[in-house]
Amino acid sequence: MLDLQEKYKKEAMPAIRERLGCKNIMSCPKIIKVVVNTGVGRIAKESGMIDDIRKDLSSITGQWPVLVAAKKSISTFKIRKGMPAGLKVTLHGKKMYDFLYRLISIAFPRSRDFRGIERKNIDQNGNLNIGIKEHIIFPEAMSDDIRKVFGLEVNIVTSAKDKEEAEVLFESLGFPFKNK
Repeated sequence: MLDLQEKYKKEAMPAIRERLGCKNIMSCPKIIKVVVNTGVGRIAKESGMIDDIRKDLSSITGQWPVLVAAKKSISTFKIRKGMPAGLKVTLHGKKMYDFLYRLISIAFPRSRDFRGIERKNIDQNGNLNIGIKEHIIFPEAMSDDIRKVFGLEVNIVTSAKDKEEAEVLFESLGFPFKNK
């Protein structure tokens, strides 16, 4: 069974070159990085919750998340400058492809009422943004000591020039999109 990186090199890249008419391998669009983040605004005040979320996020991504602090105070949301606002992980290389493989082949099929990714989630620069409501769709997060279910945002940054190139890239890698 091929992992996603091998699939890109052996199957997807020739298909992308044929569909887009790329003359050079280096001009084909590719995935540069994946950023996974979650907000911890309301639950930051509860003791130990940030550590629990950090452990779950690190088990899902395979990398220790960074705590992101609020940049400015917002009285409406009871946020002060410097308070914990979220956690983020930036993935590159092997960990990135492993995470994407688990997202496509394991997490999406386990997601409740999943019908496919909307094509409107791809922006004009060719990046895909996916919101996940419950982190427990990943098998790594399943344990008996889960105290809080949280959502994730997955941003997949590509080298595609526009939305059409990105669609070709994601379809050739096997991302499950809704029909047009």
